[in-house]
Amino acid sequence: EVQLVESGGGLVQPGGSLRLSCAASRFTFNNYAMAWVRQAPGKGLEWLSAINSGGDSTKYADSVKGRFTISRDNAKNTLYLQMNSLKPDDTAVYHCVKYSGGDYDSDYDYWGQGTQVTVSS
Repeated sequence: EVQLVESGGGLVQPGGSLRLSCAASRFTFNNYAMAWVRQAPGKGLEWLSAINSGGDSTKYADSVKGRFTISRDNAKNTLYLQMNSLKPDDTAVYHCVKYSGGDYDSDYDYWGQGTQVTVSS
């Protein structure tokens, strides 16, 4: 069974930064595109960013473009999300997601349990 375990969330002040990690196991990590999504209280799921299997192609939602950076280390089977200039509206549970193929035009097939990010003064 695929495992995706997020870490790095916490409480941060507006304008601050956090780096989320997602440790992947039980599948061949470097064969699959990955993404980050989030869910704020009372809101639907929001797709944030995706990266292809090789790590040389990325895509961002307008809401995070220029502030968040997705990356991956295929040698460590780990996905990252560097989040800068955080805003209270970024408060949410952040999940890493595995795509069913090597590019991010495929479907999601596995999710992690998520890590809470709270942006507040």
